Amino acid sequence: MHARQGAPGSRWRNTRILLLLLSGIVPAMSLPLGRASETETRTLAADISRDPSDLPGPLPRRAPKLVRIDLQAREIEGRLTDGATFRYWTFDGKVPGPFLRIRVGDTVEVHLLNEPGSRMVHSVDLHAAWGYSGGATLTQAAPGAEKVFTFRALNPGLYLYHCGTPVISQHIANGMYGLILVEPAAGLPKADREFYFMQGEIYTSGPFGASGPLASDLSKILQAQPDYFVFNGSVGSLLRHPLRARVGQKVRIYFGNAGPNFSSNLHALGAIFERIYEDGSIATPPMENSCSIFVPAGGAGFVEFVPKVPGTYPLVDHFFARQEKGLGGELLVTGPLDPTIIHEGNAR
Repeated sequence: MHARQGAPGSRWRNTRILLLLLSGIVPAMSLPLGRASETETRTLAADISRDPSDLPGPLPRRAPKLVRIDLQAREIEGRLTDGATFRYWTFDGKVPGPFLRIRVGDTVEVHLLNEPGSRMVHSVDLHAAWGYSGGATLTQAAPGAEKVFTFRALNPGLYLYHCGTPVISQHIANGMYGLILVEPAAGLPKADREFYFMQGEIYTSGPFGASGPLASDLSKILQAQPDYFVFNGSVGSLLRHPLRARVGQKVRIYFGNAGPNFSSNLHALGAIFERIYEDGSIATPPMENSCSIFVPAGGAGFVEFVPKVPGTYPLVDHFFARQEKGLGGELLVTGPLDPTIIHEGNAR
């Protein structure tokens, strides 16, 4: 199985500066960047945000087997906001990386290719693997190199994976993270709709709201001063790619918090999470009927519920100040309205 589910002179000057910044030759705040226009930014920037419905379906019942996972470390200029781009470091060109799905007992052969155009060494640490820093010490790949390691999936659950190359917090903040689900032998109960998204923090060379090409600022990362909080890598990603379901469908959301510095409290306004699998645990019975799921940096979990009412359910981190720094999304539910569940009254 494969898991990959301004003027020319000004632009050249910016490119040279970004090369210096990302190579570590100069500190992130020491040089001013010329700005591209918003039109240029919208035209040239790739949408790096993964659609939350982009994940493989449940695995069939089967005996453990050899599973191959291919990941590419790819550095790419992508859309952060309508007026700004950011130099993302990614797995397979999207944030988060692909949703990896295996079965407990599988032997997993991981291939990490660092694309030749990269400027940095990259690796992968899978929290589902025992030893060798989850594979990070075995996969330190220079640009153009491929590294391979094999592990056996011994423990079911939902786990984070991320780049394990120092400075690890910078590789994570720049977009190198994803989730791996190790299904139990009997699989998970059926769900009608499954979704996958993650929360992250972005630390840029300009202040919140700056336009043009932006680079990573390591000093802000080390001081835990993010400019943006985002779902799936960019501002408004889950508005451009909303979750969609119908009344009466069982919805399952796999959620991870990449951090690297702050916890998250995921909530869907107007919904009750009817089954909550905290800390990604599958072996323990789920908690029932809560408004949110708390996920620390580096953690994961999933929730299940059946929408009872059509309409828009805003997706938020209940640390609400983060909505003012770019975080937010929507679950759009269609279907009939049952007025016995909720209806508007008449004012006296």
